[in-house]
Amino acid sequence: MEISQIDYILVPCGLFVLAVYHVWLVVMIIRAPERTVIGLNAESRRQWVYCLVKDPLKNGTLAVQTIRNNMMASTQLATISITLSSLISAFVSSYNSSSNSSSTKLSSTSSVHTYKYFAILVCFLLAFFCYLQCTRYYAHVSFFVSLPSSASRRENIEYVAKQLNRGSIFWSLGLRAFYLSFPLMLWIFGGIPMFLCCCGLTAVLYFLDTTSSLTREIYQGENNSACSVDSFAADAGESGDSNSNLSRLLLKHQIVTYQHANTVTEDGSR
Repeated sequence: MEISQIDYILVPCGLFVLAVYHVWLVVMIIRAPERTVIGLNAESRRQWVYCLVKDPLKNGTLAVQTIRNNMMASTQLATISITLSSLISAFVSSYNSSSNSSSTKLSSTSSVHTYKYFAILVCFLLAFFCYLQCTRYYAHVSFFVSLPSSASRRENIEYVAKQLNRGSIFWSLGLRAFYLSFPLMLWIFGGIPMFLCCCGLTAVLYFLDTTSSLTREIYQGENNSACSVDSFAADAGESGDSNSNLSRLLLKHQIVTYQHANTVTEDGSR
C-alpha cells in the first residue's frame, strides 16, 4: 500500500477518534457535569462569584486581581497563536514561491504540504480568536464583579457568573485548538504518526477531562460551605426581613413623634 493511500485511511480515522471523544465530552458536560473537570470548574466559578458579591467592597481587589491574571495568560497565549500563524504563513509563501519553478511531481508534493500547513494555520487562528473572546469576557466581568449594586439582585449575579463561564469556555476551546495542532504537525511526517498522536492525545485528554471520586468528594465539601447559592439566598431573605422590620420601627417612631408633637401643641394652646 502506498503512502498516499495510508494517509487517506489513517488521517480521517485519527480525526474521527478526536471528534467522537469531544462529542462524548459535550454530552457528559450537559448530562453529568460533576463527572467532568469543565463542569465542576464552571460550578465552582459560579459559587466564587456568589462569595465575592456578598461584600464587593472587601473582595473587589481579590476578584480584579484574579481576573487580571487570567487575562494576562489569555493575552500571552493569543500573542503566541498569532505569532505562529504569521511564521507559518511566511514559510508557506516562501515555500510555494521556490517550488513554482520545479517539476510537476515536486509541485504536486508541495501542494500537499501546503494543505497540511494550512490546516495548522487554521488551528492557530482559531486559538487566537478564542483567546480574544476569552479576554473580552474577562474584561467585562472585572467591571461587573466589583459593583456594589450587583449584590442586590440575584439575576445580576447569575449574569456575571455566566459571563465568567463563557470566558472560560473560550479558554478551553483555545487549548483544544492547540491540542489539535499536535497531530496536524505530525501529519507532515506521515499519516501513521498523526494517527498514533490522535489516539494518544485522546487518552491523555480523557484523564485530564474526567474527575475522580476524591475530586467529587472535595467538591461536595466545598458545596456545603457558607458561600453556596442557597446560603446567599438565605442571607438575602434575612436581610430583606431585617430591612422590613427596620422600616416598621422607623414608621412607628415617626407616628409616636407626630402624636407627641400634637399633644405638646394642644397643651401650649390651652
